[in-house]
Amino acid sequence: MAIVGRPNVGKSSLVNAMLGSDQSIVTPVAGTTRDTANTRWNVFGHDLILLDTAGIRKKAKVDEDIEFYSVMRSIRAIEDSDICILMLDAREAMQQQDLHILSIIQKNGKGVVVVVNKWDLIEKETNTMKAFEAELKKSMEPFDDVPVVFTSVVEKQRILKVMEMAMQVFEDRRRRIPTRKLNDVLLPEIERQQPPMYKSKQVTIKFIQQLPLHVPSFVFHCNLPQYIKPSYERFIENRLREHWRFTGVPMRLYFRKK
Repeated sequence: MAIVGRPNVGKSSLVNAMLGSDQSIVTPVAGTTRDTANTRWNVFGHDLILLDTAGIRKKAKVDEDIEFYSVMRSIRAIEDSDICILMLDAREAMQQQDLHILSIIQKNGKGVVVVVNKWDLIEKETNTMKAFEAELKKSMEPFDDVPVVFTSVVEKQRILKVMEMAMQVFEDRRRRIPTRKLNDVLLPEIERQQPPMYKSKQVTIKFIQQLPLHVPSFVFHCNLPQYIKPSYERFIENRLREHWRFTGVPMRLYFRKK
């Protein structure tokens, strides 16, 4: 499980709070963590390796060789992980660099939990948290089926909730749906809302199966796969997420000629 994000959002503090010890050095100075620190941790019946990573900044702002290699090791930690905890600073919300890190996680097919840290520093009203989460998910579209946890690492608020959601995402990422069930549930929905016709040709999806890969991947056998549009792919992905929980998990959809 990799703890990732921009510099000074509280990654090392979260690791220390999880472990209940000062495993990582924490200072107010951004960039204190230079290398990826690996810590083995047994919790909730799981044997984990926690990866505390250096903050990932924009390339234009990386002006030292040592920082460049720290960023590269952080990206490697994402590639090596099953689950990523993407930490944000509540005072700054979702920045463009956060979305860039999220895209690296998504492209690598890793599960993700978004953790909004320093929530204790925000002035709150009745619906502050709900409105904040809605704005976050809007900025993450189309991959917005992601759990969001609001924490204060300093106050040790909702630390266990972070772990609970991470374990749920881990299980969702491993979910396998029987072929018969996939077809029984999805084919009727596809029949009701068929792919748009292309040049007077009707695209017909005839059979669905899940591939035995680490990332939830589904192949749709059809007569004219080249005419499936991205909007229809999103429609099918949304149906999959509605019927089976894949929260925080990127998907791969493939359309092949039957």
